[in-house]
Amino acid sequence: MTESKSLQDIVIAKDETRTAYTRFVLLVAGLGGLLYGVDVGIIGGALPYLEATARLTAGQLSVIVAAVLMGSVISTLFAGLLADWMGRKPLMLVSGLAFVVSIPAIALSHGYGPLFLGRLLQGISGGLIGVVVPLYLAECLPASNRGKGTGVFQWLLTLGIFAAAMIGIYYSYRVQSVASTGSAASVLAFKEQAWRRIFWVSLPPGVLFVLGAFFVAESPRWLFKKGRETEALEALLRSRSSEHAELELMEMRSSVVPIKPSTPVAAVRDSLLRRKYVLPFLLACVILFCNTATGVNSIIGYNTGILLQSGLTDLEAHWGYVIFTLVNFVMTMVGVFLVDRKGRKFLLILGCTGIVLSLSGVGSLFRLTEKYNVDCREAVQALVKPDQTLSMAFTPQEAKRLLASRQANTKTLDSGRVSLAIIYSYGDFTAATSFRRSDDTGAEPLVITRANCVPSNRVEAFFKNPFGNLAAARTAELRIERASIGEIPDSGHGRLVALGLYVFMTFFAIGPGVCVWLALSELMPTRIRSNGMSIALVINQLVSTTLAAIFLPVVSRYGYSMIFFLFAGFSVIYLLTAIFFLPETKGKTLEEIEEYFEKKETPAVSH
Repeated sequence: MTESKSLQDIVIAKDETRTAYTRFVLLVAGLGGLLYGVDVGIIGGALPYLEATARLTAGQLSVIVAAVLMGSVISTLFAGLLADWMGRKPLMLVSGLAFVVSIPAIALSHGYGPLFLGRLLQGISGGLIGVVVPLYLAECLPASNRGKGTGVFQWLLTLGIFAAAMIGIYYSYRVQSVASTGSAASVLAFKEQAWRRIFWVSLPPGVLFVLGAFFVAESPRWLFKKGRETEALEALLRSRSSEHAELELMEMRSSVVPIKPSTPVAAVRDSLLRRKYVLPFLLACVILFCNTATGVNSIIGYNTGILLQSGLTDLEAHWGYVIFTLVNFVMTMVGVFLVDRKGRKFLLILGCTGIVLSLSGVGSLFRLTEKYNVDCREAVQALVKPDQTLSMAFTPQEAKRLLASRQANTKTLDSGRVSLAIIYSYGDFTAATSFRRSDDTGAEPLVITRANCVPSNRVEAFFKNPFGNLAAARTAELRIERASIGEIPDSGHGRLVALGLYVFMTFFAIGPGVCVWLALSELMPTRIRSNGMSIALVINQLVSTTLAAIFLPVVSRYGYSMIFFLFAGFSVIYLLTAIFFLPETKGKTLEEIEEYFEKKETPAVSH
């Protein structure tokens, strides 16, 4: 009896050890997600103070903001190759160390060059993390926990964005407090410290991620691919029973070991053009494309501006953004809870349906007021100075004067609540202002200069317009392409828009937010997983960059309604893809998912 009880205690102890290790892996992966979220969100809170104190031009500021994306694209492209060459665990360590080094590089920087290099390094870190952590989770966790594990990565990613928003609004109140009691010099000095402190706050999670990555095991599938079968089994046993570990090892032997073709027919069969490679790769790319094409990154990045234009006040809009990020965080937790219970396909269909309806609703709300917008470009063109710049204070009186030049109906301007957005160009290069409200009494004059539009060098010019004539743009006249004036809705309209955005974020977080990382890591066959994930994520980031680049020009020319209808259209494609092409991968090993694309029927699951 005592011997039997002792044996039972040993089994329980082993189960508890495996559970503890799995939770530790989830924690480390979650810290990676947190770093990724900080990469995305931290600049939003720091940018106003950086802009006020760093003495950078508008072009330099835009490069500083974009440097993270630039670094991310570069590192994502090579992350798969690096993960195959050096291993998943070492690459996690490298990505964490890059993040840790980037923080003091940014926070201690003086001048454009060091600041740019620090932000570039931060982006490189984010790109590596975005590939290697979901890849590591997919290859290490048991099938029953894989959805939860990848969901935790997304969950803490949203926590990083929410934390960045909270830090930003905290310093907004602090600056406001200093401004009410101190001199202009003290306000400037506090702003100088504020953006540096905002970056310092993000250092501890990076240190913890590096420390955690030291103690996790290497991916068993990477070890197996390298011929280290004994080590692969040991890695499997850290999170699985011996029976399940042996079963997965057998599945690896049948699918991971490359076939050495001895005949042309065998060579063709081993080709990467086989259905089990091509179909999941294309499906993952479409899902990554559509996931970003829902507009989620643009809606997060321009959220405050959207809410301001919808009718909310400045403070309401900033708090609206904080609530938006909180909804993202909380509902991602719900998605993590459901993903291994309801399945990926179900959540994607549910999420995409809600996204289509909410985006269409927000677009319709904006359309109710934007259909009355008036284009006053001739009147604004007349205000251009001889040096080809423009500076104007957009007051209610100025708005009435501009509208009077078009003989437009001004009876809606009694409250002084109208907005102006301008699209302008110097030669082949076009830019757009954000919306300026006439009731914002504390706003600085609207200023348009050549530096805000024309790239400072040929590299920047290539990405902005590869066919543009940079030399001609440096001497070209300022041309006003469109100057759209429209009524700002009341606060009730703004609350409806905010509610629509919260509904959008709810469905995105439950469905695509959690499932996209799973789709990326689960669908890719082992042979192409690391490099395939890199390519798919580069496509994702290129789509995100393109949407960010066209967001303001489309909104300035056609209004917010058009951009939301565009996002809704892409979301319909996403919904159809989930319904008709995505297989359910809940509870299946990676080898079983790979086999699905080789055969017409999915093998029975024994888990």
